[in-house]
Amino acid sequence: MRVVPVLTAVLVTAFLYLAVFERDALVAFARGEEASETSAAVSAPGAEAAEETAPAIGVVALQSKAQSIDSAVILRGETAAARQVDVKAETSAVVISEPLRKGRFVEAGELLCELAPGTREAVLTEARARLTEAKARVPEAQARLTEAQARLEEARINANAATRLSEDGFASETRVATTQAALSAAEAGVESARAGLDSAQSGIQAASASVASAETEIDRLTIEAPFAGLLESDTAELGSLLQPGASCATIIQLDPIKLVGFVPETEVDRVEVGAMAGARLVSGREVQGRVTFLSRSADPTTRTFRVEIDVANPDFTIRDGQTAEILIAADGQPAHLLPQSALTLNADGKLGVRIVGADSLVEFLPVNVLRDTPQGVWLAGLPDQADVIVVGQDFVTAGVRVAATYQQADQ
Repeated sequence: MRVVPVLTAVLVTAFLYLAVFERDALVAFARGEEASETSAAVSAPGAEAAEETAPAIGVVALQSKAQSIDSAVILRGETAAARQVDVKAETSAVVISEPLRKGRFVEAGELLCELAPGTREAVLTEARARLTEAKARVPEAQARLTEAQARLEEARINANAATRLSEDGFASETRVATTQAALSAAEAGVESARAGLDSAQSGIQAASASVASAETEIDRLTIEAPFAGLLESDTAELGSLLQPGASCATIIQLDPIKLVGFVPETEVDRVEVGAMAGARLVSGREVQGRVTFLSRSADPTTRTFRVEIDVANPDFTIRDGQTAEILIAADGQPAHLLPQSALTLNADGKLGVRIVGADSLVEFLPVNVLRDTPQGVWLAGLPDQADVIVVGQDFVTAGVRVAATYQQADQ
């Protein structure tokens, strides 16, 4: 049996026992006092009075004053093209243009795909001829209406004259009936002429619609870029048949490019449209822009709000879909700049610092870490002024009396 490991374990156990259960005696021994006296003082009936008269524990503290710092909302997001569209065919025809290769920059209105016209020109010519014919019928119909209206006026005059002569006994009832029949026929002629004019005008509208449809069908033979951007795919190959809905090309616009992130509901009130924002891409490049959109509706699954930031990208070096760490500027808040070593945990596992409170008694205050810098950490949750223990904070607990030695802030 090996003796050294056993002795080591015994010594470690004894040290842990003394550090935990006989801490006061161990501290007294370190100061050169009699352990028995300290133990007796603790176990004596006047233990509380003994604690009050016990020497304070020496610590080093830093007199810290709160400062206002710029705060930022930190998000994880990605880049996204400002526009992306899959340009598709609206008619069926064969491609007769040479394809453009992906990666090329195209201007708005530039030809992407040209389709074979087929019989569409003949259809347009026929539609225009029908429109001309329909327009020629209108003057004839108007002349017929004018003639019918003249006959109607003549029939009314004859009917009035016959009626008056019949009343004076100078015309027979047969003549009156004849003139009334002629008046009715004239009125029917006017209605027929008006119907003919309406029919001629309807023919013009129908012919005009046919012409417009034929022209639109011809316009669909040339597929153009809806905006300036980069081709993300080759255009349709020469000789390929495009059906309605078939893709001609995919275009993306990368200037400006968007940074897209999702703000948690606890931070959404700190973000405003128009606020400055910056981002660091996974490549290490840093960019800046402004918030252009903040969603008013939360994602039903994550309870986060979509935010978009526009960033200038004139050279197209920022690509669509790159991961980015986004920082959105928000209103400043008071915080303390302290060394990271000042942070400690209490018995409940909460992160905070220990300060010198009233009557030189130790107090534990939980904090929130706002930012980590080479000079230290910025902490929120402390009063405007606090004497923070920076050396010895792990050897005291809340309520213990200390004798603080203060150091300068720049030490």
